[in-house]
Amino acid sequence: MSKTYQVVGIGNAIVDVITHSADTTLDLLGIQKGIMQLVEQERGEFLYGAMQDRVQTPGGSVANTLAGLGMLGLKTGFIGRVHNDALGRFYADEMEKGGTAFPNRPVEGGELPTSRSMIFVSPDGERSMNTYLGISSEISEADVSEAVAGDAEIMFLEGYLYDKPQGKHAFDQAAKYTKAAGGKVGISLSDPFCVDRHRDDFRTFVREMDFVIGNEHEWESLYQTDLSAALEQAASEAGLVVCTRSGSDVVLVQGDEEAVVPVTRVQPVDTTGAGDQFAAGFIYGYATGRDLATCGRMGCVAAAEVISHVGPRPEKDLKDLFAKAGLL
Repeated sequence: MSKTYQVVGIGNAIVDVITHSADTTLDLLGIQKGIMQLVEQERGEFLYGAMQDRVQTPGGSVANTLAGLGMLGLKTGFIGRVHNDALGRFYADEMEKGGTAFPNRPVEGGELPTSRSMIFVSPDGERSMNTYLGISSEISEADVSEAVAGDAEIMFLEGYLYDKPQGKHAFDQAAKYTKAAGGKVGISLSDPFCVDRHRDDFRTFVREMDFVIGNEHEWESLYQTDLSAALEQAASEAGLVVCTRSGSDVVLVQGDEEAVVPVTRVQPVDTTGAGDQFAAGFIYGYATGRDLATCGRMGCVAAAEVISHVGPRPEKDLKDLFAKAGLL
């Protein structure tokens, strides 16, 4: 019996607010360049007010991946939590308009505001993210329905959710419902600091996942060793291991099979969403039964597209780009 959703993701529902700024502006605002920092509500409002020429877009790592998959024609759904405020309604509407079902209604009442990430893009394309987690970090198992999670061929989990205990429960429940109904489950490791905070839990997860996507720093952090030893250990424990290496070859390992996919380097306009769209290309290949190398190449094509412009979601037709690259 075919399922309603080819891919469902669970993650933080965050409105990305993007602006270009000089490195000197980052210094003046006390922003550490090139990393994601969590900020409190007051600091978030201050930074929001300091931004010139803001561009707003629905974001959050897994939500961005789902947007890419939706553009590729897969049936997608997103489990996330937003407040019934202007930004929350914007978020839910934009997800639906983009073709991704948003089954959880914006929450009424005295809850925290909708989450937002203030992203300052430097002239070299590097992004400095200042994220106020707001209501999305309050996601819990109550937000995960069996009707949605059990009706997914693939469930994609966002490592960042692990920062709150109730996020862990939501995560576990989503995985449980999908697995019980015969679906596959994968995780994005999200961030080396996130891995540091939850190393033991993530190591357990790797053994239970059908696929795990991480960059070289995340894999090294997970196993506290150099990359080749880390990938060797991961490959012996996980179903399918994917390692991206900012501009260097991508490595995919499944059992005894390994694919090394070369990356064509391009000058980034904005690196926001590079990992998210790599995941979209990879999962599209995985969901449609492609071999390891093709899955990796699809990820690289999608990542190259998204860093060629401002914003975390594709602007060009990814299927066209896949066809031009001889992948379809």
